[in-house]
Amino acid sequence: MSAVDPAADEDPIVAAINAAEEISDPLDGVVEMTTADPGAPFVPEVLESLAALKKEDRAAFEALRAQLKKAGCRVTALDEAVAEESGDVGGRGAKQADILIELAQAATLFHAPDGTGYANVEVNGHRETLSIRRKAFKQWLCGIYFRATRGAPNSDALQSALNVIEAKAHYESPERVVHIRVGELDGRLYLDLCDERWRAVEIDINGWRVVDSPPVRFCRAAGMKPLLVPVPGGKVDALRTLLNVASDDDFVLVVAWALACLRDRGPYPVLVLSGEQGSAKSTFSSILRALLDPNTAPLRALPRENRDLFIAAINGHVLTFDNVSGLPPWISDTICRLATGGGFAVRQLYTDQDEILFNAARPVILNSIDDIITRPDLADRALILTLEPIPEERRRPEAELWAAVESGGPRILGALLDAVVVGLKRLPDTHLETLPRMADFAVWATACETALWEPGTFWAAYSSNRDEAVENVISADPVAVAVRGLMEGNMEWKGTATTLLNRLAELAGDRTVRSKAWPGPQQLSNRLRRAATFLRSVGIEISNSREGHEGARIIRITKAARPPTPEYRGQQPSASSASSASMPKPGRDGGFVAPDRLKTADDADGTGKGDAPVVSANWPETNGADGADDADAFSLPNSASEEPGTPGWRWRL
Repeated sequence: MSAVDPAADEDPIVAAINAAEEISDPLDGVVEMTTADPGAPFVPEVLESLAALKKEDRAAFEALRAQLKKAGCRVTALDEAVAEESGDVGGRGAKQADILIELAQAATLFHAPDGTGYANVEVNGHRETLSIRRKAFKQWLCGIYFRATRGAPNSDALQSALNVIEAKAHYESPERVVHIRVGELDGRLYLDLCDERWRAVEIDINGWRVVDSPPVRFCRAAGMKPLLVPVPGGKVDALRTLLNVASDDDFVLVVAWALACLRDRGPYPVLVLSGEQGSAKSTFSSILRALLDPNTAPLRALPRENRDLFIAAINGHVLTFDNVSGLPPWISDTICRLATGGGFAVRQLYTDQDEILFNAARPVILNSIDDIITRPDLADRALILTLEPIPEERRRPEAELWAAVESGGPRILGALLDAVVVGLKRLPDTHLETLPRMADFAVWATACETALWEPGTFWAAYSSNRDEAVENVISADPVAVAVRGLMEGNMEWKGTATTLLNRLAELAGDRTVRSKAWPGPQQLSNRLRRAATFLRSVGIEISNSREGHEGARIIRITKAARPPTPEYRGQQPSASSASSASMPKPGRDGGFVAPDRLKTADDADGTGKGDAPVVSANWPETNGADGADDADAFSLPNSASEEPGTPGWRWRL
């Protein structure tokens, strides 16, 4: 039997297939080839396969694209080449940007008065207001893009679309005011609850209510938390059980400050809490923040520059700074502007000429162990409270305390809103006889107080607090203390800044004069100007003038015979004036003299260039100046208008 030849029995078709040359996939090994040659993916066969893969299996295409990028391929150019290969004229980036712009038409665009672009978008059946340049709007835009295309836009396309959307908001859309936490429209106040449904509390003269779609626009920053939903029927006295307040007056001022926070405009007094360790200053601050403007970071350190304080004011309604160890002059001035309302401008990052502007007021809380308010301008805008240490038997666990806040907070907030309703109703007819520095705050608190206390309760507490602030600030200023000492027993002083500084130095002592707090001759006028307001409140008036042929600058200090009633307690009947002729006149060398004892200068023009001084520092002889009692030689003469049987002076400053 002969052997069988296998080739003879093989099917001709199978033989042809086996003999044919094997054709490989162009994408096989393309990643390895790209590592050696970045141009490998741009070969026509590879581009054709990439375009087909993108159309048939997008996930596989994106995975391969990521590997090519790691291998060194310029994926932006590759995307354009693949798009051209598939007939997508204009490239991938341009198409994505156009889709994004088209999808953004679902939002209602507008811009704020400062030019910032915003969009009102519908989310789960409610309206949300988003800043076009913030993260929330970008997430919303990418979300609707993914639902429409099942893909993600690249960063270049997203940035291009945002630029166009912002331009449309600025130039083709209306202007609206955007608020944070508290807003106002047509005489109604709105308090943003900051919940998922974007509800707010509407307040007017008829009451308050929770509304689902407020007519004002609220913008929410990162960290803002929902307010406790207010409940009617509460009493504001329940707040006192949560706070470590030392007196009834202090509690009245805390409630008045909280009522000011529920308005959309300032001025807002700065609430300053001081006290030793263990007086619950931080807890006090946290509870107030939780009731009025809750935040994930309620207590913060004091900013180190204006820009940080400016950003904090943009992103929150109430600013709370914890454990403040001191207030540098620049931040004291900035807080003053923030309390009463002022403009801030900082350069926008990565630009040379653009600025970010902020012009508003914010409530501020400062707490510290030390007495940090030493400058009169800030003290005039502050409510300064001293907290007493809490005995161990009265301490409460934090969990228990915050449980009480959660359970009682809604009714406390409701009671505050009840007072706001009364304030809105009474505000047009509320007037004060005298207006303090924070006039609008005082009028607003007075309008609201009848819902809580007897009329006049706030004014009495506020006046007492201001009087204490005056004394504290004067005591903290060595110049003011020395001026007060200078005028003890004297009614008037006049002289140059150098003469006054020397005289004050004698009174202050070497230790104070050698300290950094003591001014030089050039700084003395500024220090006196800062202290003038509070010195005036204790009866000491400081003025400047130019005298003599050469116009020498003269500082004049006068003192009322009777300390005036503090300005915050209303106007009081003034005493009769003394004759100016009977008032002792100060000399240019800083001494105290009487009119009859003045000596003229030897030179004709009276400039004081002669040998004799312009005035003498000798006091006039009085009924007691007989050598037997030298002390009486320095007593002031009685006023010509003195009433019979009434000793001393009676002047009106």
